[in-house]
Order: sequence, then C-alpha cells, then structure tokens
Amino acid sequence: VQLQASGGGLGQPGGSLKLSCVASGFSFKTFAMGWIRQVPGKGLEGVADIMNDGRTDYVDSVRGRFTISRDNAKNTLYLQMNNLRPEDTAVYYCAKRGMRGKTVINGRKYDYRGQGTLVTVSS
Repeated sequence: VQLQASGGGLGQPGGSLKLSCVASGFSFKTFAMGWIRQVPGKGLEGVADIMNDGRTDYVDSVRGRFTISRDNAKNTLYLQMNNLRPEDTAVYYCAKRGMRGKTVINGRKYDYRGQGTLVTVSS
C-alpha cells in the first residue's frame, strides 16, 4: 500500500489549499479513506472521512470549510480546504481505513497512512 499526498504549503488566513493523495497497492474504491492531521508535539486528529459509497464526515472544526472527495477512476483522494485558519496548521496525512488498523482516532481504525504534507496558515 502506498499513499502519496501532495498540495501542502503556505496558505493565508481566509485562503484555500487543495490536497491530493494518490493511492496504490489496494482496491481504492473498496475502502473508506480519511485525512488526519497532526500539529507538531500534539496527537493525531481526524479531519474528514469518506466512505466507499461517498458518504462523508467531518470534525466540527472544519465542517463547512473543508470538503473531502474521491475519484475512484484515478485512485485519488482530495481535501479542498477553504477559509483557512491559523489553527489548521499541521501535517496532513491521507489514511486508509481498515478493521485491523492500529491508528485509532475517535473509534475509527486506520491501517495505512502516507508520508504527510505540511500545511502552514499564516499571513
């Protein structure tokens, strides 16, 4: 399994960034996927999840600002981030949900995550 995230960088407060994650090594369309983030020195936080049927879920702090989506034909997961805030600064990881996952966040199990992409929100 490989998850290659990209699209991070410097964003301004109120601005937008779009993250992408290309997946390989498994049947992408079969699995729920998610974005999780980590502020240096703090724990992992679940940001958004998308089920294999397209249903989505978001942490309260990003609901209405971030949109998770997937293109199964391209094996790609996206996170559109609008109205960025300084508190969104973190390393963002795309992650594959799996029943045997050892990374557990709010009861959701993830068995693989990519290398992460840094998002910095600052003026």
